[in-house]
Parts: sequence; C-alpha cells; structure tokens
Amino acid sequence: MNKTWLVYGATGYTGQLIVEEAHKQGLNLIMAGRSEDKLAEMKKQFGYEYRCFDLSSRQTIASQLEDVDVALNCAGPFSETAKPFIAACLHAQAHYLDITGEIAVFEHAHLLDHSAEKANIVVCPGVGFDVVPTDCLAKALSEKLPDADTLWLGFSSRSALSPGTAKTSVEAIGDGGKVRRDGKIIDVPLAYRVRKIDFGDGSCTATTIPWGDVSTAFYSTGIQNIDVYIPLSDNKVKQMKRLEKFRWIMKSKWLVNFLKRRIDAKVRGPNEDKRARLETKVWGEVMNPAGDIVTGRITTANGYDLTGHAAIAISQHLLNNDIEPGFKTPSMIMGSSFVEQLPRSSTFVWEDTRSEGKDALE
Repeated sequence: MNKTWLVYGATGYTGQLIVEEAHKQGLNLIMAGRSEDKLAEMKKQFGYEYRCFDLSSRQTIASQLEDVDVALNCAGPFSETAKPFIAACLHAQAHYLDITGEIAVFEHAHLLDHSAEKANIVVCPGVGFDVVPTDCLAKALSEKLPDADTLWLGFSSRSALSPGTAKTSVEAIGDGGKVRRDGKIIDVPLAYRVRKIDFGDGSCTATTIPWGDVSTAFYSTGIQNIDVYIPLSDNKVKQMKRLEKFRWIMKSKWLVNFLKRRIDAKVRGPNEDKRARLETKVWGEVMNPAGDIVTGRITTANGYDLTGHAAIAISQHLLNNDIEPGFKTPSMIMGSSFVEQLPRSSTFVWEDTRSEGKDALE
C-alpha cells in the first residue's frame, strides 16, 4: 500500500523549495495551504494533487489528514500553527513534522510524548536547518564525551532571511533570551553571554540567542546546561544589550503585526544562485565536570537548501520505516551522522582540549 505525504504551507518560500526538490527526486506528495490560487498555479508546474484548508481548528485539519501518513508543516509562525496541527495529527494518527526553531513549540511537543505514543505516531518539530545540523552535532559531541554536563552550540550563516523566518524573529525579540541551566530553560536578557568562538574562519565575537537547541539538545543528549551562539560584531552586541531595555515594546501585538505586514511587503528569500554561494559553519563544544572539552565543527549548505533536503529525507524515512512512536528530535530519528549525509555537508572535525572551558566566557 502506498503511503501518503502531505506538505502544508507548500506555497511559502521554504514550502516551495521542498516541493521543487521533491519533484526533482521523483517523489509523490500532496500540496496543501490556504491559497487556492497559488496551489492551483503550482499544480500546473508540478502536477501534484493539492488540498486547500486553513488551520482554524483541529477538526478542519484532521478531516484533511484521514488518508495521510506523514504531514510536514511549513507554515509559520509555528507558535500559531503547530498546536492545532499536532492535535489534528494525533486525532488522524499521522506523523507530524515541521521546520520550526521555536523553543515553545519543541517544549509543547515534548509534553505530548505520551499522547503520540498512544496514537502510534512520531511528533518531530524542527526537521530543517532549525535544528538538524546543531542537533546532530550536539548528539555526536555527547557520544564523544558521554559524561558532559555543559554544551555550547553555534552557527555562522550569511543567508538572507525568508519572510517566515523574519516574522518568527520579530516575535522572538519580545520573549528575550533563553538558556538551559540544571536541566531547566530560563529567561535571560538579550546578548546574555558573549564569548570568542572560532566557527571555522578564525575567532570572532559571538553572543547567545534563544535557538531551538536550548530545548531539543537536552532531549537528544541529556546534557543539563546549554547555550547557543551566533557571531555578531561588538557594535551589534551593544545594540542588543541596549534593545533589552526597550524589549517590552516588542510585546505589543499591534507593533508585531505591523512589522509582519512590512515583512510580507518587502522581504524575499534568497534566490537559487545566492543560496548556492552560501554555506553555514556549525560549531559545538561539550565539557564534563573534570573540565575536559571536546570541540566539533561541520560545514553545511545554506539553511534553506539544507532544510529542503533534511525535511524530505526525514519525511521519507518515516514513510518507509517503522519508528518507535512519541516525541523525537531529528538526531533521535536519523542518528548523529545524518547531517554529514546531506548534500554539500562536510564531515565532522574534532578537537580534544583540557579545562579552559570555564574561563571562555567574557
């Protein structure tokens, strides 16, 4: 019996990339989204069946998933779309995947672990750039140093933002920073920690961000203390620290919605030529109580191309294999070496050092 794969948000920037890549690979899927006109236009190009529905209720979504085995949600912001979509997948007994990087979505999905087990489905948010490379590296680092209790992750990417990612970033500012301490996620100021990191091109200033691994890496590795970093100039770090004083303004729904409308009008994701010229450097370190440190690095394709390849590969893996049900992270399904197998990825490069980790923070 042929199994069915549905891609929701197929008309968005990343959704279209996934549909295009799946078509190149000769894979079958059902396109879905809210715009009948856009879906009909894409059907002319790719020939795929499509379904037009919104995410206003669990019942609406579930009725469209009755014959679906794997549903991939590409429609952000996932803070709004994930909850009803996951609820519908539990009802329809369809595996749920999405491409979020939002900590709240991962935490919500983890709370539904037992419900997913009862429904005999996998619930795995974050099957794209958020958080596949960092999740796989975190898992590989924990395998190198099994008694590690501290994990630092980071990435350096010059990719332009897609409209969906830009809107998610606007929402995140109001929530401030996030790190994990002693197993718990805690709120911290923007630019909470600053340190020097060599992502692979020499040492640079980097600061903490509320990236999805603050949630997922804990479930993938069991490590209790987690920070995630991106490179920023000293001036940008100062700007973030100043922004912290006015962060309360970004909690205004009116302002957030206004900025989202501006993004819809002005922001376009990078084209194919630009994506092909870009790459991402991913870095991580683990430290154990004795102060031993293992550092790992990997270079991958730009985030958008990696998202397309990773989301397709994980979707196909679920279609073609029996996976233990429940909440999962990408590395829990595919293993730590998965990112190395993706197009334009290098292999992991490792360094072992000794107890200077506690002095690395500025």
